Amino acid sequence: MSTARGARARARIEVAAAIKEEARRQLAAEGAAKLSLRAVARELGMVSSALYRYFPSRDDLLTALIIDAYDSLGEAAESAHARVAGTAPRERWTVACVAARRWALEHPHEYALIYGSPVPGYTAPDTTVPAASRVGLLLIGIVRDAYQSKGVARPRLPADLKTEAQRMAADLAPDLPPEVVTALVAAWAQLYGLISFELFGQFHRVVEDRETFFRHAADQLAHGVGLVFPQPAEAVAKGPSGSGS
Repeated sequence: MSTARGARARARIEVAAAIKEEARRQLAAEGAAKLSLRAVARELGMVSSALYRYFPSRDDLLTALIIDAYDSLGEAAESAHARVAGTAPRERWTVACVAARRWALEHPHEYALIYGSPVPGYTAPDTTVPAASRVGLLLIGIVRDAYQSKGVARPRLPADLKTEAQRMAADLAPDLPPEVVTALVAAWAQLYGLISFELFGQFHRVVEDRETFFRHAADQLAHGVGLVFPQPAEAVAKGPSGSGS
């Protein structure tokens, strides 16, 4: 790449970053539903036509912000998990969950963009899925590690949920028992329910020591997906490397 082309590429990255930063400021002030490309361009001293060369529509800009938010959340959870990679799965699970909560408290408007009310008229494209999956895949990986070593306690699975559980397992983690995957999906939803209740005020005058409460709740979620050690050997389902069923 020539020096001139390299400079243009860097300039384009810098302008795109400035556009997204101003858009985040507007999200904090007005909410996602009122995000306007014209308003962003005006605040940056750009003509609208110039901004459209970076983000052709409001939806394109929203998608970029959503992917950035999911990636930032995923990076926070993954980095925290990496620091305790040698510990027991249950500890790793709780650390990842606590990191997700901490990120949300530090980035409330970005959290609201990805887990708050849907933006009217906007449908997230498939390009958001890889970033949105990062925390979920991290939690699946923690449970997979446990399943392949010490094992997990298989949660109970109602008979009428068996077909749906098998479908979810085939889609999300075919190497894990369907009942474990079902519990993982429920835990994933409950994790963000806990964070949302705290961030959006539903815990007001209900939970005071919220960090301690959250750590306990996250540990209970770990228990719910089968990360319960030590336990009787007959209660444990082990993966291919284990001696259990």
